[in-house]
Amino acid sequence: MAEANPEQRLIDAIRAAVGERTAYVCFSGGIDSTVVLAGCVRAGVSTVGLLGVSDSLPAAERSDAHRIAAEIGARVEEVPTGEMESEAYRANTGDRCYHCKTALYETVQALAEERRESGVILVGSQLDDLGEHRPGLRAATERGVIAPLVDAGLDKSAVRSLARRWNLSNAEKPAAPCLASRIPVGSEVTPERLAQIEAVEAFLRGKGVWPARARWHGTIVRLEIPPEFFARALEEPFRSELRRVCRRAGFTFVALDLAGLQSGSLSLPLAAS
Repeated sequence: MAEANPEQRLIDAIRAAVGERTAYVCFSGGIDSTVVLAGCVRAGVSTVGLLGVSDSLPAAERSDAHRIAAEIGARVEEVPTGEMESEAYRANTGDRCYHCKTALYETVQALAEERRESGVILVGSQLDDLGEHRPGLRAATERGVIAPLVDAGLDKSAVRSLARRWNLSNAEKPAAPCLASRIPVGSEVTPERLAQIEAVEAFLRGKGVWPARARWHGTIVRLEIPPEFFARALEEPFRSELRRVCRRAGFTFVALDLAGLQSGSLSLPLAAS
């Protein structure tokens, strides 16, 4: 017998996990959680997308998530996650994501209990995530959260391929980690610092210099942008406009990282390479 195609494997995994219960999909608007949400709609199970809202979620991502959910005909509700209330989260000692995801899953579980619904929490983790240091996966395991993309044997490439097949508008969307990921491990996460980061990134996004990261280093903001935008960043009037935005956000110095856009750069060793 021929192996089921990725679409059918995902739908089968969702139906097996959810059954007659309600699927609470932790939805961010990113490609992975979008495919899970769209898969639930296609699987015909009772589905609610839950968008965790906090200071670490950029306004642009919040708006985009609602747009994408509307495109696929999914019901989405916003839930305040309140991770900033956790001292362990704010301390940012290397397991910040664990405390963030714990707050999210506890919020979802409380919501289901309040509504007296039998539900299961679904997330967008896929096979490639399993080989990385992701404290949030531990929080998911501890709370019985289901990752249907993993159960269906889908990696990032397969997820994007499925998104294209389903004509999802964010099929090519790059990764969009939360704003707290711009703050170095060991430096406290605060609403004020997150607001600084968002102000700079909102400007870059609005000017089409995207994806980009505004890495917080106290009085310094280290900008990571794709190399093809370097020349533009140094041209006037863009250079002066960018500098003014950074100064208004509270930064004294503005640095352009010549390495370009990097994943997890705040955890990279300070060594020559």
